[in-house]
Amino acid sequence: MASFASSCLLLQLVLLISLLHFGSAARSLAETSDQTQQPMLFQYHNGPLLTGKISINLIWYGKFKPSQRAIVSDFITSLSTSSPPSKNQPSVATWWKSIEKYYHLSNAKKTSSLSLSLGTQILDESYSMGKSLSQTHIKRLAGKGGQSNAINVVLTSSDVLIDGFCSSKCGTHGSSTSSLIRGKSSKFAYIWSSKFAYVWVGNSETQCPGQCAWPFHQPIYGPQSPPLVAPNNDVGLDGMIINLASLLAGTVTNPFGNGFYQGPKEAPLEAASACPGVYGKGAYPGYAGDLLVDATTGASYNANGLNGKKYLLPALFDPSTSTCSTLV
Repeated sequence: MASFASSCLLLQLVLLISLLHFGSAARSLAETSDQTQQPMLFQYHNGPLLTGKISINLIWYGKFKPSQRAIVSDFITSLSTSSPPSKNQPSVATWWKSIEKYYHLSNAKKTSSLSLSLGTQILDESYSMGKSLSQTHIKRLAGKGGQSNAINVVLTSSDVLIDGFCSSKCGTHGSSTSSLIRGKSSKFAYIWSSKFAYVWVGNSETQCPGQCAWPFHQPIYGPQSPPLVAPNNDVGLDGMIINLASLLAGTVTNPFGNGFYQGPKEAPLEAASACPGVYGKGAYPGYAGDLLVDATTGASYNANGLNGKKYLLPALFDPSTSTCSTLV
């Protein structure tokens, strides 16, 4: 009996010592990690920002109702400071004006202005490239828009499958090179190349609204809270506006991968993506923040646009204070 008790005591001591060693090793590993890991800073990488008068061309791929196209086109028009100012504040134009801080902090010899306007709209309702697209297809579609002083925005309908959509992204932005032959005769002709910026956003309504249209749909993971009422009564399109706004902010401040961002160049956190899930003051995981609520519809929003439209727009990272700045 004494032998059995001694064996039990010995086993307990061995377990206790093992746990102490494990705890010590884990703590040392954490301390080493904290000491060696360098903080990721949001910084300017000395590349160009988009400047001047920029047209935003919309390429609609798939089936969209006229009312859905109006939600996006009115949003784009609301970004312009030259448009009639919205009587109701806060406004989409006010949100976009905060982007100017990035231009003041860039290394340009003089502050350059940026003016956005709605350009051409191209409808591809026949699914000319099919209903399952790669990022190469997206670039080809983006190339249908103007390639000088333009951002070409590809918008895909809810029945179009995009490589990586939902699993790793709700949209993307990038740049592509176009080549044009200039000259009146073959003897004096030359090839002129230029880069143009593009954005792609998909309608997640039937594929992954919990991921790409939150907070207007129940999230697929994390804290669960009731979904908010979409300001334009269209979960898919109101979700697209959130992602489009985020990507446009990233496009103008980091158009070619060497502008403002934080983290690795291959997966940067940009002007809006550096503030994920933040739409109003007091936001925390699962809660979008203290938003405005339409007294008639009960819809949540934080920005007023033209033609009576209301939108929910993401917080923007303020590079001068290193904080996420919200409209409300």
